[in-house]
Amino acid sequence: MIRPTQNIRTIKEEIKNFYNKEVDVRVNLGRNKIVNFTGLLSGIYPALFTVLPNDANYRGKTSYAYSEVLCGNVKIRETAKKA
Repeated sequence: MIRPTQNIRTIKEEIKNFYNKEVDVRVNLGRNKIVNFTGLLSGIYPALFTVLPNDANYRGKTSYAYSEVLCGNVKIRETAKKA
C-alpha cells in the first residue's frame, strides 16, 4: 500500500496560511483542459475553500474541496510578489 505524503489536515493548515492573500490557482478539468487564474482566497470552511478570481470573465467566487488539492486536481500557491 502506498502511503500519502499529505493528508487533509495538513492541506487545510497550508491553505489557512493563504487566507485574504493573492493566490495562483491551477485547476485540471480533465482531457487536457487546464485553467489558471489569480484571485483572492476569500473563505475557509470545514469542507471547502473559496477563491474570488481577479479576472472579469468570472462571475462570483469559485469553490474547491480540500480533497481536490489532495488528489492533485487543484494546485494553489501564493502569488509571487513583484519588485
